[in-house]
Amino acid sequence: MNKVFGKYDKTIFWASAIICLLFVVVTSANPSAMESNFQTLFDFFITNLGWFYLLVSAMFVIFCLALAFSKYGKIKLGKDDEKPEYSTASWFAMLFAAGMGIGLVFWGAAEPINHFAAPPFADPGTRAAAAEAMRYSFFHWGLHPWACYGVVALCLAYFQFRRSMPGLISSTFMPLLGKKGIAGGWGKTIDIFTIVVTLFGVATSLGLGAMQITTGMDIVGGIPASTTISIVVIAVITVLFTISAVTGIDRGIKWLSNINMWLFFLLMIAVLFLGPTRYLINTFVETMGSYIQNIIGMSFVTDSQGAVFEHVGWDWVGSWTVFYWAWWITWAPFVGSFIARISRGRTIKEFVFGILLAPTLLCVIWFTIMGGTAINIELFGAGGVADATFADVTAAIFAMFSHLPLTGILSVGAMLLVSIFFITSADSSTYVVSMMSSGGNLNPKTGLRVFWGVIAGAIAAMLLLTGGLQAVQTVSFVFGFPYMIIMLLMIYSLMKAFREDEQVNLTDR
Repeated sequence: MNKVFGKYDKTIFWASAIICLLFVVVTSANPSAMESNFQTLFDFFITNLGWFYLLVSAMFVIFCLALAFSKYGKIKLGKDDEKPEYSTASWFAMLFAAGMGIGLVFWGAAEPINHFAAPPFADPGTRAAAAEAMRYSFFHWGLHPWACYGVVALCLAYFQFRRSMPGLISSTFMPLLGKKGIAGGWGKTIDIFTIVVTLFGVATSLGLGAMQITTGMDIVGGIPASTTISIVVIAVITVLFTISAVTGIDRGIKWLSNINMWLFFLLMIAVLFLGPTRYLINTFVETMGSYIQNIIGMSFVTDSQGAVFEHVGWDWVGSWTVFYWAWWITWAPFVGSFIARISRGRTIKEFVFGILLAPTLLCVIWFTIMGGTAINIELFGAGGVADATFADVTAAIFAMFSHLPLTGILSVGAMLLVSIFFITSADSSTYVVSMMSSGGNLNPKTGLRVFWGVIAGAIAAMLLLTGGLQAVQTVSFVFGFPYMIIMLLMIYSLMKAFREDEQVNLTDR
C-alpha cells in the first residue's frame, strides 16, 4: 500500500474510504429505497432548518469583510517576507475553476429562466419577473458562496503557513483542542468528516456535469441521453482526470485552469456579441445595482408568512436559496483547502478582496450573458427556452444556443467547458482529500489521488441512480448542516489564535 499511496494516515484513510464505499454498495443494492430516503430528508431540512443556513451564511460574509477591514487585515498568510507563490492571474484562474466550475455552466441559463417562469414575488413571465430572476441569480452566485470558501481557506492558510502546521482542518482547532486533541480522536473525527463531505460535495457537481454533457451529446451528436450514458461519461472523465493528476498542480491543474478561463471568456464574449448585446449590458448595470441594494433583505428571507409558498405553490426559498447555501458549504472544505494551498504569501485583506470581489464579478457577468440572453428570447424573441428547461433542466443552455448563430460551435464549446471543469474539479478535490488523508502532505502520491478520484466518480454515479438533482440537493443538506457548526468553531478558533499571537508580540517587545 505504501508503494502506491505513499505515507498516509491509516485511521483517516480507511474510515473515510469505508464510509464512502458503504454508501456506494448500499445505494447500488437498492436505489429506489435510497431515493425515497433522500426525499424524506430533503423535506425535513428545507422545512425545519432553512433559517439556520440563512443566518450562518450571512454571518460568513460579514466575518470576511470585517476581518479584511480590521487590524488583522495586514497579517500575511505566510512569513512576513514571503511573496505570493502564484501570479495573480493564475491564482484567480485556479480558485475560480475550483470554486464554481460545472455548476456555473449547468445553471447559467437554467436558473434565471426558472426564476423568470416561477419567481418568488413577481408575476411569472413578466418584465418584473425578469428583473427578479437576474437579481436572485446574482445573489445565489455572488458574495455568499465565496465567503463560505473564504472562511475555510483563511483558517487553513493561517495555521498552515503562519504557524507551520499540517494542511488539515483539524489543525485550525489547535487553540481549542491543543496538540493532543488535534492528534487524537477529535482531530481525526474532524478530518474524516471533512474528507467525506468533500467527496460528496464534489460528487454532486460531477453528477450535474455528467447530466449536462449527456444532454449535449444528445442534442449535438444524436446520442440518446440516459443514466447509463451519464455514468459512462463519468468513467471517461475519471480517466482524463487521472492523466491530469499525474502531472500535479504546477502543470495539470494550472494549465487546465488557464485553458478553461480562456474558453470561459471566449464563450461569454461570443454569446455577448451574437446575442442582444445592448440589452445584456443594460441588464448587468441594472441588476448589479439591484443586487447591492437588496442583498441584506434577500439574505434573511425565510417566507415566515408563507407568501412565497402561496405564490409559487412550493417551498421556493428552501429549494433554491437554502439548497445553494448548503451546497456551497459542502464545497467549502475542498475549495477552501485548495485555495489555502495556492494563496501562500498574500495578506488577509488582499486574500478577502481577491476571493470575494473578482470571482463574484465573473459569476454575475456570466449569468448576465447566459441568463439574460435566455430571458430576452422569452420576452422579445421566439420563446421556447423555458419550456425546454422545465422539460429537462440540463437542456437550458443548449436551448438558448439554438436561437443564436453558430449554434453547433457554441454547444460544443459549452460541453468542452463542462468537461474541463469536470477534470479540474475532480483533480483539485482529490488532491485536497489525498492531502488530508496523508497527514497534510502538500505533495501526495498520485496513486492516492487516483483512488479518491475513482471513489468520487462512483458516488456521483450512485447519486444519478437515486434521483439525479433531488439526490444532489439532499446530500448537500445532510452534510452541510453539521459542517456549518465546524466552520463556526473554526472562526472562533482563528480569532483566539489572533489574540494569542498579539499577546506573544506584546511580550516580545
